[in-house]
Order: sequence, then structure tokens, then C-alpha cells
Amino acid sequence: MGMWRWAIGGAAGLVVAGLAGTAAWLWTPSGPHFDAAAAKQAAQAYDARVIRDHYGVPHIYGARNADVVFGLAYAHAEDDWPTIEQVIAQNRAQLARLQGKSAAASDYLMLALGNIEAVNENYDAKVSSKAKAIAEGYAAGLNLWCANHPASGCARTAPVTGRDVIAGYANRPPFFYGLDTELAGVIQGKGPVDLSVKQARAAYLGTDADVELGSNGIAVSPKRSADGHTRLAVNSHQPYTGPVAWYEARLKSDEGIDMIGGVFPGSPLILHGAGPTLGWAATVNKPDVSDVFLLTVDDPKKPTRYKLDGQWRDFIVKPLKFRVKLWGPFSLPVERRGLRSVQGPAFVTDRGVFAVSYAGDGDLNELDQYLAMNMAKTVGEWRAAQSSINAIPSINYVVADNQGTIAYFYNARMPKREEGWDRHKVLPGDTSETLWKGFEPVESLPAVIDPPSGFVENSNNTPFAASSPEDSPKPDAFPESFGIERNMTNRAMRAHELIEADHAITRDKFIEYKMDHRYSPNSSVRQMIAGLVTRGPGDDPSLKPALDLLASWDGSADMPNRATALAIFTGQKARGGQINEASTPEKDLAALRDTSALLMKVYGRIDPQWSEVSRLQRGDKSWPLNGGPDTLRAVYAAGDLEADKFRHGVAGDTYIVIADWAPDGTYRLDTIHQFGSATVDASSPHYADQAPLFAEEKFKSPPMELPALLAEATSDTHLGKSVR
Repeated sequence: MGMWRWAIGGAAGLVVAGLAGTAAWLWTPSGPHFDAAAAKQAAQAYDARVIRDHYGVPHIYGARNADVVFGLAYAHAEDDWPTIEQVIAQNRAQLARLQGKSAAASDYLMLALGNIEAVNENYDAKVSSKAKAIAEGYAAGLNLWCANHPASGCARTAPVTGRDVIAGYANRPPFFYGLDTELAGVIQGKGPVDLSVKQARAAYLGTDADVELGSNGIAVSPKRSADGHTRLAVNSHQPYTGPVAWYEARLKSDEGIDMIGGVFPGSPLILHGAGPTLGWAATVNKPDVSDVFLLTVDDPKKPTRYKLDGQWRDFIVKPLKFRVKLWGPFSLPVERRGLRSVQGPAFVTDRGVFAVSYAGDGDLNELDQYLAMNMAKTVGEWRAAQSSINAIPSINYVVADNQGTIAYFYNARMPKREEGWDRHKVLPGDTSETLWKGFEPVESLPAVIDPPSGFVENSNNTPFAASSPEDSPKPDAFPESFGIERNMTNRAMRAHELIEADHAITRDKFIEYKMDHRYSPNSSVRQMIAGLVTRGPGDDPSLKPALDLLASWDGSADMPNRATALAIFTGQKARGGQINEASTPEKDLAALRDTSALLMKVYGRIDPQWSEVSRLQRGDKSWPLNGGPDTLRAVYAAGDLEADKFRHGVAGDTYIVIADWAPDGTYRLDTIHQFGSATVDASSPHYADQAPLFAEEKFKSPPMELPALLAEATSDTHLGKSVR
């Protein structure tokens, strides 16, 4: 942070000194002029109908895919323009213009990684016509909204372009598989990139490393259901608010999209969800799809060349320019030196010059894959889209269709690499032996398709436990360089304990399993509690009541439970906030002592009911929640327990879809959102109308047929050429 403080402080001093030239230098230049009339004219190329249901969820109808994403953009802007604007600014590396020095590091890293430049240089030649139609239709919808709402101040960001949309698909994915962690772990504490990593994660994901981005995906086929149905639980765990908080929408085009599901601000297509014949769930995985290289350079402080296979090569050197808001119309122009080697973007630090190869570098085809996934009608068609395009850098997928086919796919844009190198360490950058040689086909990665056991699941656990032991992929079949996870989360343990014991799963049981609140006896927290109870209070007999309470804990995080708060908070305290991290007996005992004291101070007892402690908060209202960190009913809470007397959920279960396809061709989709469709408008009736249902673990059934939708519609709007 010292670099930014020095620059901003120095600039402020010059302004105070009254130097006219400095004032002109600091004056923020205006962007492209936003022409509202032109935006309205461009909208005439599209025709969308936006019908909002009883809960305000937009259902968008149109003849073309481009028409429905045009309508989606307009509807989403109605509900959350501020976050969409933030995302657009991030995609341009212009967030610091809006937010000041807190976002400067994000802009720097986005420019340094090179995807913004790749979009600007290759949009015309390398982005497909189908992807352009989607991106530009979505941009046109945002621009029309801006033209109709000038008081919002949107003209400071508009006009939005198709390039902005494509840049979002290029910039955000690496943060899901942990590129930020890779950079932080190698380039630490000295050079300019060090301050960017955590700040960029916060800017792009709306969270930091203390909040786990987990997810659950569960599917059962007719082989394991009591009534021959196929069922799918779509259950991504995201922050409740921010740039990767879910927004629910239904898209239906005559060209073939028919899905209801979740989108992020700035995303024109369903990212996970379900329709009449197909659905999929997405969970975060962490494949090894990035490598760091130590380069041999001609000058360690200002290099111009690096050595590869005994030959000197010139860096590609380009200026990285952005502006940092100061006050009013003033901003500090910042320029840094951007380097790129054959491996990828390079960073100069006090520890050396490092280059990074990462999945997603310069790839501009992710929107094509999402379009094909949205158009798919069967698991086979969905798999074909994944196989033929292979543009999404990471993410597990659980997919199911109305034909009774279920599947799990460990998705990754896996690089082809020579074996024999320890890819967990920094690699030598002076030999081409360590370079990537293209990408592996998706068929080379773990998958389970239509298993005899009749179920697949992923809860951020190893793909080698994606189904029953006999149906799951085997570790020996995959190279060590793939870096495939071997972990089991509590959520995965519980999913297997519940599903493997039930060979005739009903609809009610399927939902009950997804909403399970319990920790497995084999989970980290239960093992920690068992160890504490066995070891006893040591030389502190005052801890005996707390240990007796822990001994009574059944592992559940249900509202009435009086041992849950002590157990979970002790686990988090001992493990630095993450309940599944490693600890020591000494840390565990100290954490129990501190947690007991905290609960006694706040509640006057060490055994408050969990309903007093963990709550969903929206505005000035709150509701008690079942569940906790790493339960299938996932709740990650934050807040000042002493000041608020409870902790409020900030991430975990958010938007959920339960899809149910019957053998006779009928289907049922049930959904719930933690708040409602009006994600930022506190004056809207849909700001928190779903919160009570969410807290009670109940669902709503959105109407998927037009007559039923019109019967409960709260608005019916035509946009584009149908409006004169």
C-alpha cells in the first residue's frame, strides 16, 4: 500500500500547492459520450417481453437468443444497476476511477494479466458471431435502461459494449480456481503485485479468503428414486450480495433457450439452473491449471530480455494505465510497466522476475460454451458442448436430464505438460521443457455418466468420491500433474452417508438431504470436539461445564440446539476462521476457553440456542437459520457478536433450484433466493419477500408456462422494436 499512499499523497500536496498544471493533469477525462437517443435507436434491433412473476422474478421471452439477453440486461439493471456498473468498470480496469485507491490494485492486476488487451485486440477476429450477438444484445439492454434512467448517473459508465461483456467472461474465471492464491503464494510482500491479490479477489468476487466459496450439486436417477423420477439439486454457495451474488431469471427464446436459473451481474446467460428437459449444478474445484516460472533476465529491476533455451528473448513491454479517484473530478493517472514472456504475464519483485501461465489467458470462447450449454436439451448435448469448446477454466458440473441420465464432470482447461516437474513449486523459466503444450481433451478428466448406483454428487470434494466407491473414478487413472483434489468436505461425507443408505429416495427425502444440518462423525469439527472431550480440561477445571456441553453435542446445527454455538465457534477460533483447517490440542483448548468467555459475555450462558446466534438479516429484519459452515445447508456468518447479539449470514446457500423430472414427461422446478429479486432496492416489495421462505427452508414454484405466468404477473413490459 505504501506505493499508492506515496503517489496519492504527493499528488494531493501538489494540488494544495495550487499548481494549475497539476490540476489539469489530475482532472479525470470524460469517457465516450453517452448518446441516449442512439441507445434507444439501437434497441430497435431487439424485441423482448419481460414479465415479472409474483415474486418479481423476470421471465424474458423473445424470438432470438439476442432478444432475451437484451431483455435480461434491462430487467437486471432495474434491480441492480450499481453492481452491474461495478462489474463493467472491473472489466475495463476502471474500477479505481469510481472507488479510489481501494480498487487500484484490482485494475493493475486486470491489466497485467492481459485479458482486457486480448479482448480489445481480438474481438472482431476471434469472437464468434453468435457470442457477439449475445454480448451486444446484452449491452444494448443496459444502454436502453441507462437512456431511460438518466438520473441514475449511469452515463459515467455507459455506453456498454460487447467487448465489456466478453471481458467479464475472460477476467473473472481465474479467481474461482485460485489464481490469486497462486500469485500471493509466490510473489509475496515486496513488489507491486503483492497488494493486488487480495484486493482483486475482494473486487471480483465480493469476498476475501476468509469466506469459503463452496457449493453442492446432487443428482439421483430413476435407479435410486422411489418413483422413477430424476432429481437434481442446484446449490451454489456464493456471497449474499456483490458481483458474484446470484440473480434469478428465466430465459425463453424461439431459438431454443428455455432455462430458469442464476446469473451474476453482467452475465447474459444462465450460469446454472434447469429447464423442462435439462439442468446442471456448478461447484468450485481447484485443478492445477496455473504454473509460476522464475525467469533469468538481463536486469532484475527493469528487465527487457529473458533467457529461454540459451537464447535471449525480448519481453513484450506495454504500459498499464489507469486512474485512481482522489476527490470530486480529480483522479491520479497511474502508469506501470507491463511485461509478457512466452509463459504469460511477468512480474518484477524483490525476489526475482516471475512469469505466470494460467488457464483462461487470452481465451475468448467461454460465452460460446455457455450458449451451447443453455441450448442443450440432454446430458449428451451438454457434454458435446463441453467437449467441443472446452473454454471454461475450472468448475465441477453435476448434470441431469428428463431421460433419466445423470452425470458428474470434473471440468478443467487442463494444460498438457511434461511429467517429471514438481508443478507445486516455482519452475525454471529458462527451458522450454516446462512450457505448456496445448490443452488436454475434457475426456481425459474424471467423469461419471449414468452410474449403476444411481447418484452423483459434488460438494467441493475429490472427484474420486463423485458416486459410490465402485462407480467413482480411480486416482491412478490420472497424471499427478493434473493436481486433482483428494479432499472430503463435511458436506460430501454427509451426502454419501445419507444417499448411500437410501435406495428409494423420495422427493421429500431428496430435499431433506440437501438441507441436512449435521456434521459427520468423521468431519474435522466432530473429530476436534471428540479430542477435546477425551483429553479433558487439563489444569483448568473451569472448562468442565463447556466440555460436558460439547460431549452432549449430536453434531447438528439445528435452531434449538444449545451446543452448536460453542462447538462451531470453538472450531473456527482454533482454525483461524476456517472450520476444516488443521489445529493443535493447545489451540483447541485455548479456543474453547475464549469461546466460552465470549458466549457468557454476550448471552450470560455458554449454551444459547443456535436460533439466537445464526440469523439471516435483511434491512432491519432477521430470521433464524439452521445450518452452519460446511453443512449441506451451508451458512457462513459474520458480524460483531457482542454488538449485534447474533451473527448474520453473508455466504453459503443462496439461490437454489430443485429440478424433478417424471417418467411421463412432466416436470417440476422449485427455487428460492435468500432475499428476493430486488437485490439492492430496499423500497421494493421484492427486497426481502423470499427471505422468510429461505429461512424456513421452503421453496416457491415459478410458473414455466405463459398462461400461468400471466395469471400471477406483477408487470408485463415490451422492450425494443415493439415499443414505438
